This record gives sequence, C-alpha cells and structure tokens, in this order.
Amino acid sequence: MSTTASSLTAVEIASQPDTWLRARDSLGLFSDVLPRRGERVAVVGCGTSWYMALAYAELREHGGHGETDAFAASEFPHGRRYDRVIAISRSGTTTEVLDLLARVKGTTPTGAITADAQTPVMRVADGIAVLGFADEESVVQTRFATTTLALLRAHLEAESALPADVRPLEQAVVDARQAIALDLDDAVCAAEQFTFLGTGWAYGLALEAGLKMREAAGAWTEAYPAMEYRHGPISITGPGRVAWVFGPIPSGLADDVTRVGGTLVAGSGAGSAGLDPLADLILAQRLAVRLAEARGYDPDRPRNLTRSVILEGHHA
Repeated sequence: MSTTASSLTAVEIASQPDTWLRARDSLGLFSDVLPRRGERVAVVGCGTSWYMALAYAELREHGGHGETDAFAASEFPHGRRYDRVIAISRSGTTTEVLDLLARVKGTTPTGAITADAQTPVMRVADGIAVLGFADEESVVQTRFATTTLALLRAHLEAESALPADVRPLEQAVVDARQAIALDLDDAVCAAEQFTFLGTGWAYGLALEAGLKMREAAGAWTEAYPAMEYRHGPISITGPGRVAWVFGPIPSGLADDVTRVGGTLVAGSGAGSAGLDPLADLILAQRLAVRLAEARGYDPDRPRNLTRSVILEGHHA
C-alpha cells in the first residue's frame, strides 16, 4: 500500500513518531500533573482515552511506581480513596470527565491531559498538561491518544519505573517509523472479522485497535486478553478472519489460530521480536483507514460520532 496520505486521519497517523518525541521532551513542563512515585492513582477517560488509561495503569503498577487503577469516567468508585486522579480528555469537554473532576475537586489532587487549552477542563482540574501539538482535526483519535501514552511512558522511563520487558520510548519511535512504512498484508485487508488480543498493558491497545476499526470502518471487531482467546473467542476465528496479537504471543496460540483456519497477525512480523505494541497499533490505525476508504466511508468523519460527547443538563 502506498504511504501517500488521503485523509486527515492518515496524515495524523503518520505524524505520531514526531509527536511522541515532543511529548517526551515536554516532560519538564508537567511535573505538577504527573503522578509521584508511591502515590495511589486513578486514571480515567472515555472511549479511546479510557483504553490509554488501562495501558498506563498496567505499565505504572508493573514498573513499581505505585498502585494504579483505570476507570471509564462514568464508573469511577467515589467511595475509594486515591492520592491523585488523572483524567485524559482530548477535547476537554467530555461530560463524564468534567463531572468527575468537579466532584472530587478540593478533596483529591487532580490532573488532566488534554489537547485544547481553551476548554472547561482547564477550570476543574488542579493541574493541566496541554498537548496541543498532538491535537487532531479528525473525529477519530489516533495521535493524541498514543502521544498521551508516550508522555506517561516517558515519565516512567525517566523515573526508572518502566517495566524491564518494555522498550525505551526511543526504540518505540524507531518501530513506529517502520510501522508507517510497512505494506499492509492483502489477506488482512480482505478479512471480514478481526479479534484483537493483548497481555498486560497491551490489552488496552487491543481494545483501542478494535474501537478504531469499528469507528472508522464499521468493521466487525472484538478484543480480549490474549489468554482468554481459548475461552470462547476462538469459536469466531476461521478462514477470512484475523487474530491480531499485541505483544508476546501465549504459548500454543499461533497453532490454535492456524488449526481453525484463521490468519494470525503478531507484531507485524518485523524482525525477530516484532514491533513495540504501541507502534503495532499504528498498523491497526492504518488498516482502519484503508478499510474505511475501501467501503466508501470518510475516516475523518465516522458515522454517528462527534469529537466529544457532551450531555444535556451538564453544569460542571
């Protein structure tokens, strides 16, 4: 497939290696927002932002930086104590996020990561990290989400709390550039169904890949922890259907996919260890755009979606 951009989404996808590096280089600006070592932290968001929160929570806790939970903003357990609440919201206008921050304001330190400094989240969060350089014109989130995770990941790396089995961000950027240049497999592009799988922090990326395919292309996708694949989801897999694994492949899973006639995608097959899972997500983003365009959809303006969900009666 040609790497020539045909949509705003494609342009934004291709910019991710650069925005990840800018996020890393911006760390010093956001010391009042990012968690301190040892704090008990809750990270919240909606949709894509929630999936990035899930990935970060696993990275932070596994790396020994502190106990970390992730919630959809609407499902936050208000009876539970946290030292800090971090909200992720590209638009800074999402109702559930604003309601949560307003409710805990004054009782729990809060921070927000957003793309727009001119939005209500600036008033309800105690600290703000504005990643304006990663904002997007497309309704579909790609680079803001991954850049937020890159920022949080770089912070763990700077604090010597990145899990030992996770690559330095610099290497993830190298992998991301490779993911932008790789050709998409014709058999994968022709598939009718996709099951995304991941272990640990990569499970959040699997969820995000499935969401991206549904949003942009209206594709039939599902996502599960990789070890759950044999507990039901394998029944879907067969000829013309893909099982895409982010991160390490559990023992025997590749044989299971082959046995039932499915197509396995694992780290793009690039090199002996494959791509960093965050870079591998870029391939799924590119696939979503390609399928959307093949089906006559506009990947920049997906059906039934808006940039932000703002509910009536909100007064935060």
